[in-house]
Amino acid sequence: MDNQKVYILTLKLIQENQFLLNTYMNVRESGMAKDFFQDVQPYCDELKAAIDEWLPLAVLWVETNQPKHLFAIQLKNTAENLQMVSVRAFYPETSLKRFKTHIQSIDYVLNRLKDELEG
Repeated sequence: MDNQKVYILTLKLIQENQFLLNTYMNVRESGMAKDFFQDVQPYCDELKAAIDEWLPLAVLWVETNQPKHLFAIQLKNTAENLQMVSVRAFYPETSLKRFKTHIQSIDYVLNRLKDELEG
């Protein structure tokens, strides 16, 4: 098992989650949605590829190492949430409270995994 690969991909997703928060805050402030075909779809496709690479490796690592308070279902939910916020970040009408809740949830799970990998 390649722990380094899981670690690097986890760090990338942590950065992407932060990027999405910043993007949403800028879009919300400007009130201007991004163009779907020019901005949203290419970004989401790229992020989905990273998520699809990360998820099976992260699940395998968690199932093999069985860290406390971290489970495969959390990783799957995190992957789904990340894909959802990757679309919603580009639209100012997205609910701030729900968006931030999802961002915090994603951040928590990814950082838990990062800490376990470093441990």
